[in-house]
Amino acid sequence: MTILDGKSLSNKIKEEVKQETKEIKKNGIIPGLAVILVGDNPASQTYVASKERSCITAGIFSEKIAMNIDASQERLIDKITKLNEDNSIHGILVQLPLPKQIDTNKILETINPKKDVDGFHMFNVGKLSIGNPSLVPCTPLGIMRILKEYDINPTGMDACVVGVSNIVGKPMINLLTNARATVTICHSKTKNLKNHTSKADLLIVGVGIPHVITEDMVKNGAIVIDVGINKMTCGKYKGKLVGDIDYENVSHKCSYITPVPGGVGPMTIAMLLKNTLTAARMSVK
Repeated sequence: MTILDGKSLSNKIKEEVKQETKEIKKNGIIPGLAVILVGDNPASQTYVASKERSCITAGIFSEKIAMNIDASQERLIDKITKLNEDNSIHGILVQLPLPKQIDTNKILETINPKKDVDGFHMFNVGKLSIGNPSLVPCTPLGIMRILKEYDINPTGMDACVVGVSNIVGKPMINLLTNARATVTICHSKTKNLKNHTSKADLLIVGVGIPHVITEDMVKNGAIVIDVGINKMTCGKYKGKLVGDIDYENVSHKCSYITPVPGGVGPMTIAMLLKNTLTAARMSVK
């Protein structure tokens, strides 16, 4: 069994971005990322701070825009519109979730698709679905990079994706389909989940349910990618972060598996930096 080390790979990618950023700066372009945070969600604040640090290390200009939790949708749209027109900003990211008074879909569609470094705008979703992607959601893009790093080619594999979120599940399905895997799609309404997961050569799970995938649900020799990250408040794992896969009992059956933490998680910010660099290059073209 091989552990797919996303942490070390993310550091490698950040160094790649740092060197590529130095090169693009020679042409007078400083890649810029604006992150908008509405409210004071502690998890979001931590994540945004991590993005800021990563940008600074990579040489990317980072602008953080903090707004009160009661900010109006109109004010947020106005801010995004100004960033769309700002030539020093190549990537715009609105940290989710947003407060209930704001329509998330409306906000995401306000972002210029060429600056949509999260890959959530319908234009970028459409490009991905027809196999001509430009800016792809960071987490599934990171998973594809992990597979590539370990010479795992999904072509022809029976793949199973558990979870159909717009952030992970749906773009993951498209990426695997574009790579010519045979993809089974599962979700909360799937009957007999085990019947599908146990046949998969490649199993990718992102539903936010601790240890939802147990040993008997995984095929011998499978490649298992755990997108879940859950902080446990009781029981054996109290105070620890665990994934959606029962790592302790599943890992011995796998050929490859991502740990939690240290697997998919670190790749998300690394690919955000990559997307920002891609957006900066697109602005030149």
